Amino acid sequence: MYTVVDIETTGNGIHGNRITEIALFNLDGDTITDSFSSLVNPQCAIPPFITGLTGITTAMVRQAPLFSELAPRIAAMTEGRVFIAHSVNFDYPIVQQEFRRAGIPFDRKKLCTVRLSRKVFPGLASYSLGKLCSSLGIPLENRHRAEGDARATALLLRKILALPQGPETIGRFLNARSREATLPPHLPRESFERLPEAPGVYYFRGHAGDILYVGKAINLKKRVLGHFYDTSEREMRLCRETAGIDFEHSGSELLALLMESAAIKKHYPAFNRAQKGGRPSFGLFAYTDQAGVRNLAINRVRKGQQALKVFYSQADARLFLEQLCAEYRLCARYCHLQPGASHCGHFRVPSCDGVCRGLETPAGYNLKVGQALDALNRSAAGHVLIRERGRSPDEQALVWIENGTYRGFGFLPAEASLQGPEDLEAAINPQHAYPDTARILQAYLLKNPDRYTEIPVAEGRDYA
Repeated sequence: MYTVVDIETTGNGIHGNRITEIALFNLDGDTITDSFSSLVNPQCAIPPFITGLTGITTAMVRQAPLFSELAPRIAAMTEGRVFIAHSVNFDYPIVQQEFRRAGIPFDRKKLCTVRLSRKVFPGLASYSLGKLCSSLGIPLENRHRAEGDARATALLLRKILALPQGPETIGRFLNARSREATLPPHLPRESFERLPEAPGVYYFRGHAGDILYVGKAINLKKRVLGHFYDTSEREMRLCRETAGIDFEHSGSELLALLMESAAIKKHYPAFNRAQKGGRPSFGLFAYTDQAGVRNLAINRVRKGQQALKVFYSQADARLFLEQLCAEYRLCARYCHLQPGASHCGHFRVPSCDGVCRGLETPAGYNLKVGQALDALNRSAAGHVLIRERGRSPDEQALVWIENGTYRGFGFLPAEASLQGPEDLEAAINPQHAYPDTARILQAYLLKNPDRYTEIPVAEGRDYA
């Protein structure tokens, strides 16, 4: 037994996506046994572009019943039935949300007639309801109104049920272990099934092959599936437009992050919001106080200021300063990790040599600060090599940073030996350095000090 449902909505405005009209057709086998339709008061204005599409105005729904008033009848009509819609992953979450607002639980098996049609009527130019009905000779009246679209979807379901393979196909789709009802309507199942459970970058593509979204994951299949369960309007729009998924192996999360960042900058996908900009916002500064002690501090970088080192998050800046204090026995108080304290006692920084307690002279302490800053300058002039897992056990990944600037990454045999910059240039896939890649690498280097090697330019020794 099935219930075919269609809804019209307000769109995703400031009040959320609210239902303005709903229609249901019950089928027992291939026979329509019951139907119901009604306008619904969404308790907000209907945007003009929605009115232009559906013809439903704010005035039309002002005296209509609230969804909460219709909910008991809708729940009774759908009880024990399969919830069917054309692009069910759009309709079902909105209906479920309206039930949630009404304080009524709503959980039904669901089935998508777009995916069903792609399976049993392969090779059609389009599977939108209007074009599908035209191709199959199904009458469709009152397009973009709930009753007209629901009736046409019910007739489409009857046509599918009448096919020799129809009932069996529906049974497979409803199998509890099948992901058919979860996948986007226009995405071939094979495109999802070939995704590996491994780190990498994935690309959602539209009907014309254009890249809609780029993402990274430690587990590609699990992460992509997460998009399909997300009921936000943005994610549902992305899924409705997705017709294919490509991927690239990365071997590790770091490489996935770098590959994702490069792909976003190259393709500028419409559904990506992050990594389309960004600048360092925190900096390391030094000054000498009235007692003659040289202080280090993290502050926001203001226009025109020149910081000793820049950071993309306050957390990374503090972690760097804590590590600098520990390595050069600097004072947490005079590094502003414990503002207002009479003497230091930071839980991540060993006790200093006593400048905060009068046991060390300002001159002696300032010498250590100078050594720390000299080392900071030297570390920016050289090669940093990061070694990570490759895409297979016999492969390694290498990331190259030269003079503080990201140069690129490459995948090499696990036993490969590099003798100098020339070998690196041959092995590395050159990449542009962006603020986002600097942020990614800075955070990685701070949190993984054992995963990279610093090689000053003058040494020119074996990099293996």
